[in-house]
Amino acid sequence: MTEEYVLRCVLMLCFALLSANASNWLYLAKLSSVGSITDEETCERLRGLIQRQVQICKRSVEVMDAVRRGAQLAIDECQFQFRNRRWNCSTLETMPVFGKVVTQGTREAAFVYAISAASVAFAVTRACSSGELEKCGCDRNVHGVSPEGFQWSGCSDNIAYGVAFSQSFVDVRERSKGQSSSRALMNLHNNEAGRKAILSHMRVECKCHGVSGSCEVKTCWKAMPPFRKVGNVIKEKFDGATEVEQRKVGTAKVLVPRNSQFKPHTDEDLVYLDPSPDFCDYDPRTPGMLGTAGRQCNRTSKAIDGCELMCCGRGFQTQEVEVVDRCSCKFHWCCYVKCKQCRKMVEMHTCR
Repeated sequence: MTEEYVLRCVLMLCFALLSANASNWLYLAKLSSVGSITDEETCERLRGLIQRQVQICKRSVEVMDAVRRGAQLAIDECQFQFRNRRWNCSTLETMPVFGKVVTQGTREAAFVYAISAASVAFAVTRACSSGELEKCGCDRNVHGVSPEGFQWSGCSDNIAYGVAFSQSFVDVRERSKGQSSSRALMNLHNNEAGRKAILSHMRVECKCHGVSGSCEVKTCWKAMPPFRKVGNVIKEKFDGATEVEQRKVGTAKVLVPRNSQFKPHTDEDLVYLDPSPDFCDYDPRTPGMLGTAGRQCNRTSKAIDGCELMCCGRGFQTQEVEVVDRCSCKFHWCCYVKCKQCRKMVEMHTCR
């Protein structure tokens, strides 16, 4: 075994570790104590950023609060989409925020990278449209023709700026010189698939102007979909994700389906390298692998949220708990709704 071979193996391992931890910037969501990111000195103190991301932060300080909101948006959407699955996007107070679950090349990691890249593009674009950023505003270059035949051109969401910033900030670790590992290629593909979930679902919104809403004049613009819609799209891609492996085609390294009988994935599909663990049991050696003991389950469901699957065959326990709900709500003129508080006993099932 030559010294050059050993060095090459060490470098490949380092690149793989860098790619596996490329989501460390999500730790920005945990930095509520830092306050607003308003100056370059703050950039130096932000945990989870590599040096090139710190440099981007210094050049675009005004954008970083939007990036932090994007990090929180990604975590919230992940927890919503996976709320009924064995792994439910629980976060840690350390890096990476999802633990070692995202350091493996699984479908879950693919979802995290896609939703994270999408969330930054979404949050930065929203900040542009709201006038929060001096570097960008709404996009007045977008125009089209309505089904009724009139031309429109208004203050559209500047998705081009949001996507470009997401690419420069989120992808920077994988795009570092020499990073052509299979995990880097997987991350880059899923990042772009996340952003395409926004781009492919942009919609035209219009507002009527005129006496008594007569719509004599109509203003239209192109707007992003709600982020919940983006999350739903990426979750569907997660359910149909393609297992891939790296191959050399000519001089390029590419990801192709591991099973040659499967059709090639598209730019909008999620891809993964490794099968997922079952997430059934707590593993102290794997931060983020919390298991399903104590998780609530649905006794009548046959899906993944059902007690049989959620509890991994360990069984479940049932207890009666008191639930307080609003009831007998009445509208009072003008203008509020008054409700009573009703208490009832319900059965709650939790995994053993």
